[in-house]
Amino acid sequence: MSDSTDIDYDVVVIGGGGAGLAAAVTAAENGASVLLFEAMKELGGSTALSAGLFTAAGTSVQRELGIEDSAEKYFQHYMDLNQWMLAPGLIRTFCENAAPTLEWLIDLGVEIPAKVSGNAHQPGLSQAGVEDVWRGHVPKDQGYGLVQVLDAARRRHGIEVVLDTRVQALLTENGRVVGVIADDVELRAGAVVVASGGFAQDPTFVDKHYPVANKAGESLFVVAADGSRGDHLRFADAVDASITGDGWGLMLPTVYFQRYHHWQSGFPPKSRVYVNAAGRRFMDEDASYAVSTGIIDHQGGSAWIVFDENARVNLPVGYADWAADRVAEEAEAGRTLRADSLDELATLMQVPAHTLKATVARWNENLPNGEDPDFLRHRTLANKGSTADPDPIDRGPFYAARILPAELVCTHAGLEIDQNAAVLDTDGVPIPGLFAAGEAGAGVLGLRYVGGGNAVANALTMGRIAGRTAARVKSTAAALPI
Repeated sequence: MSDSTDIDYDVVVIGGGGAGLAAAVTAAENGASVLLFEAMKELGGSTALSAGLFTAAGTSVQRELGIEDSAEKYFQHYMDLNQWMLAPGLIRTFCENAAPTLEWLIDLGVEIPAKVSGNAHQPGLSQAGVEDVWRGHVPKDQGYGLVQVLDAARRRHGIEVVLDTRVQALLTENGRVVGVIADDVELRAGAVVVASGGFAQDPTFVDKHYPVANKAGESLFVVAADGSRGDHLRFADAVDASITGDGWGLMLPTVYFQRYHHWQSGFPPKSRVYVNAAGRRFMDEDASYAVSTGIIDHQGGSAWIVFDENARVNLPVGYADWAADRVAEEAEAGRTLRADSLDELATLMQVPAHTLKATVARWNENLPNGEDPDFLRHRTLANKGSTADPDPIDRGPFYAARILPAELVCTHAGLEIDQNAAVLDTDGVPIPGLFAAGEAGAGVLGLRYVGGGNAVANALTMGRIAGRTAARVKSTAAALPI
């Protein structure tokens, strides 16, 4: 790096995850010289750890499957699910640019086959959340493969990367961001894009900006990348940047003993019923996490997952948490409740026995016969490609374990951005030379996570917008005061 006071690069990008790579490549495509900083020892961030699922509307993949969709329909669904608490102009821009970003990825080499997918790990088109038109695009090779395609594009453009280096501060002059400070060296640039991820790995920031996560107590675990340390929040005060999205993030409901994301932990048994403190069933057990966390929160923040011995012994092998032996160990320790009858289990759960038995009887009457008139879980199972009906819950011993929102995936509080991905100050005015995207650029991820792929789509779409608009600043870079 140079310690010169001259302009070293047109654009400096902070963060080498999906948002940062998209910003860097797009800026280079628009003629800018780009330098990319990554705090960790390798590129990818949380995007590389994800399934790579990408939500978008009006795509070539949808059209090949005969699905009619549009950015306008996507916008309406997005805003309605978030109770219109997000800036409509920003969300419309995001929805309109999501599909072009997906096509850009496909042109770069990302493979998304035009076939129906039953889950986030089967390439194709899947149901992302609670949308009526499927918008979840699952790439081949998951998030890691997506990052590899973006990194290959970075190399083709000759974009330099500085790994294992955390940017210390933004460099400012006369109210304008003119570069960064890293390793105590000032590096000047025409524009800076902050794409450093969220803050899930920093307990202090979680306490301040997303304290609801702490309700999980000892059950809380984080699956975000290690680099998600809230660097964007550390930059805010120096430039009087507006912070928005406090109290919002993505918590997935998990059993209390889970400690890894589901592809390591495994999945709960299909034959299970969720019951509340009154012993009643209250939801579709396979409801999308776009809404399931909110449903459980409404039940007091946690619920019981009830299943039987048949479900336990038939759990697939090879997983860390949802494994027959692990469940037995938890039961032996008394942390998972176990009883020979539903009457005894109800006593341990401190719920009315007659209610619990009626709940299980109703579940057994319907779900093993392929129907669920109460919560329509048969539709959800079908959308996931499940062809076999669940077995009855009728073989003792019976089990009950606490389920609660405990898996912290991403955080939504960050630097407030407009539809150009420009960071706004506390007066709502764009800060010259400063842009943000992904979790660092707040305003797209809101009160409700719209569905699987919401974060990846936000990161890459807004990253692309940030890179494009930052590149335009290069034309004035030579005129910056030195």
